[in-house]
Amino acid sequence: MTPRHGQTADVGETSGLPELIYKQHRSRNRRRSVAVITTQIAILVLFIGLWELAGRFKWIDVLLFSYPSKIATLLADKIADGTLLPHVWTTVLETGIGFVLGTLIGTGVATLIWWSPFLARVLDPYIVVANSMPKVALGPLFIVGLGPNMMSIIAITLAVTVIITTLVVYSSFKEVDANYVKVVRMFGGSRAASYRKVILPASFPTIVSTLKVNVGLAWIGVIVGEFLVSKEGLGYLIIYGFQVFNFTLVLGSLVIIAIVATVMYQIVAYFEARMNRK
Repeated sequence: MTPRHGQTADVGETSGLPELIYKQHRSRNRRRSVAVITTQIAILVLFIGLWELAGRFKWIDVLLFSYPSKIATLLADKIADGTLLPHVWTTVLETGIGFVLGTLIGTGVATLIWWSPFLARVLDPYIVVANSMPKVALGPLFIVGLGPNMMSIIAITLAVTVIITTLVVYSSFKEVDANYVKVVRMFGGSRAASYRKVILPASFPTIVSTLKVNVGLAWIGVIVGEFLVSKEGLGYLIIYGFQVFNFTLVLGSLVIIAIVATVMYQIVAYFEARMNRK
């Protein structure tokens, strides 16, 4: 039966619907993203503006809380005289090393536990105890054992990041559908093949998500370590600011920490989005 002219036109119009719907969906997503970013910026500008006004008109104790323009002037002066960037670089380096090592070691320990059910049963109570222990309290032990240097700061950072990474990644390993592993084993694949072909790829999104958590944890470990032992770094500047009652320096250091930590977080989030699209 030969289709009529009207029917052919209807088919042509219908075939373009999916593309039209997709474009509308992307347009809505872009509008939402713009609205979210605009609102975030507006909140930040409002907060900074109110803080500046409160400081200028003495609505708050300027000695304790300072105000944005005073903080910006202090940071600009320290950048100009070259005394700020070495502290920033030291903290960023320590955080980067602790972040990478914490993720790698935690993933490695999770792999060992998954590989050996016997080892998993043996280590389970110890991991629970280690997770419940206040990691910051171990700082003095690391300082005595490793010395008052960067090694002890990185060790504190690892104590904060490794256990969390191990628990999260191991949980993701266990949640992988066992039928996938059985298929690999049915075709003669070894446990190593199951890990490479099934477990690790299926858990990769969780591992990448763990990186975002580790960014914050690494900063906590490094700053605490610098509180205890360092003579250089943003944590040292915070302690020094408290000691000399220069709270503008304290708040300026916190602002830099917030900015750099946000940049690190956004880098990890970008790679996570790229992996999810793949």
